[in-house]
This record gives sequence, C-alpha cells and structure tokens, in this order.
Amino acid sequence: MSLVAHSLDVIKRLQSPTGAYPASPTFSAYRGYSWLRDGAFIAEGVSRHGDVAGADAFHAWCARTVGDRAGQVDSLVSRAARGEAVPVAEMLPTRFTLDGVDGDDDWWDFQLDGYGTWLWALREHSARHGRAVPEVEKGVRATVRYLTAFWHLPCYDWWEEHVEHRHVATLGAIHAGLRAAAGLGVLSAAEEASAAEAVAGIAALVEREGLTGDGSGPPRLRKWLGGDAVDASLLACVEPFGLYPAAHPVGAATVAEVERVLARDGGVHRYLADTFYGGGRWVLLTGFLGWNHARASRPAEARRCLDWMAAQATPDGDLPEQVSDLLLAPGRRQEWLDRWGPVATPLLWSHGMYLILADELGVHA
Repeated sequence: MSLVAHSLDVIKRLQSPTGAYPASPTFSAYRGYSWLRDGAFIAEGVSRHGDVAGADAFHAWCARTVGDRAGQVDSLVSRAARGEAVPVAEMLPTRFTLDGVDGDDDWWDFQLDGYGTWLWALREHSARHGRAVPEVEKGVRATVRYLTAFWHLPCYDWWEEHVEHRHVATLGAIHAGLRAAAGLGVLSAAEEASAAEAVAGIAALVEREGLTGDGSGPPRLRKWLGGDAVDASLLACVEPFGLYPAAHPVGAATVAEVERVLARDGGVHRYLADTFYGGGRWVLLTGFLGWNHARASRPAEARRCLDWMAAQATPDGDLPEQVSDLLLAPGRRQEWLDRWGPVATPLLWSHGMYLILADELGVHA
C-alpha cells in the first residue's frame, strides 16, 4: 500500500464518529483530544484526496463545538468591550475531547491560531468541492466574533509556549481565517466589517513589528513581535496562509531563513532552542517546507521533502511527530520519555501534511 493510501486509511479509521480527528490515538498527552489546528490540516489533506465526507464531518464537528460556546464568546467579547481584562483561563480552549467538550486535564490552552486555521480550511474545502458544508453558520460567526475581539492579545504559540508574546504564525493564521470567513457568505454586515478591520490591523502590525533583517536583503518574519528568532511555524505564513506569499520578497526571505537555520539533512526542526524530546526534526514541518517549495515552482526540492517524510514511516507505514536521530538537545530527551512515553506515532497531522504535499506534487493513491 502506498503511503498516500495508508495515510488516508489511518485518518479515516481513527476519525471519531463525532467527526473529530484525534491528534494521536495512543500518545499519553494527546489521547482522546482533537486540536482545531491539527484537524484543519488533516481535513485539508483528505479533502484534496477525495474524502469529502470525512472533511465535512470534521468541519461540522468544529462548527458544533464552537457554536455551542457562542454564548461564552459573546460574554467574553462584552466583558472586553467594557474594558475588563479577561483571564487567560476563561478563554476558549485550543483542544477539545472527541465529543466536543472541554477536557479535564491542565493544558496550555489559550491559543488563537487553530480558530483561524479552521476557518481557512473550511473555505478551502468548500471552494474545492463547490459546495457549502451544512450547518456551520453559528460556529463560523462565533469564531469570527472571538477572533476579531482578541486577535491582538498575547497567547500561546503553535508549540504551547510563550503565552507572554504575540506570535507571527498565530497572526498569520488569524489573518487567513478572517479573510476566508468573509467568503463563506454567512457573516452579518457588522461581522464582515469587523473581520476586514482585523485583517488590516494584523497586516499593519506585522509590517511594523513583525519583520526583521540585517539590511543586506529583504526582511523576513520574526517568531514573535519584537524578537529575532526563527521558527518553522512561520512557513505557514507564506504558504498556505499568504500573509506574505511565496512570490513576495518577505515570503521568499522567510522560507530561505527557516531552511538555512532549521533544515538539516532533509528534516526541519521547530526552533533552535527546542528541547521537547531533545529537539528532533518534525515530519509535518518538512511538509510545510515542501509545500512552500512546490508553490515557488521548485518541484525537485519539494519532492525531496516528500521523500524524506516517507522515509520516516515505521514498517507499518505510520508517521511520527518527530524523529530523534539528529537532536538539538540530546540530553533533554529522556525526561520527556519518562514523562509521556515514546514520541507520538502515528501523528495524524503528519499524515495530513504528507497528503497535502503529495497532492501538490500530483502524487495520489
């Protein structure tokens, strides 16, 4: 069985009857939970390969899950409008149980990027198949109200770290999501206006505070506002989110710097100070690099990324979250093994990213 076929099978087999995609079925810290971020890219992968029903079910689950919290969103927005500081602990979570309820475990929960990523993926799926996913209006509108009210706040990043910062990858996801939501045809005039205002505000903020460089060439995106670090999540700000597209000098400079600093022997690290499981190379991040190469008309480089991803599969064809052969902090690996056990395998997001890059390159089952 090809890895495309196996990836589709793994995702379809593990999808919950509720429509949620579990992050990883056996990994202790992820088991029983679905992330909007992970799931959105998983849904994008299967949508590209014809599993319309599976992607529909995930998007419907997202819409129900967020729509069920519309009252909570309106309360949060009203409190903020009155000038009240809303505690991070009262914001919407970043992950939900497969039944769409809040989990009981402590987590680094205030993350906004997943909400934007879901809106982006919903629009991509709907446009690709020329049909609207039924009954998403309440969830979409609640998500837009939430993002337009709170996009400017610091929150945790993709890696559930640094809640004190405003992360450029998060801003890129929200920017893409609010642009996408405007094309779904469900927003009120006031919500559309608020979304447009937020989109313009994000673009201006990133241009003002989210770029860095030494003056010898085009600037590139920063990991967070005010810092100079490089993070592989910034790849998504170029492709697919288009905050600065692949053809834009800033987009090209960002991809080039991520590759220069974080790519090693085919795989891509998250960031140089990473100590999670020793700081290995992530399969899904190599997928993002390949996606950017494909969109920048570098198919050979994109194909090398796809081949490296496939080479990390277990004998059963399952893709892990990261691989541990070239670690940034090898002395920190054991503490995570002791805490959570072996690296998450399979990670459905890794399989979703493999499907996306395979489709970009015309590789199908």
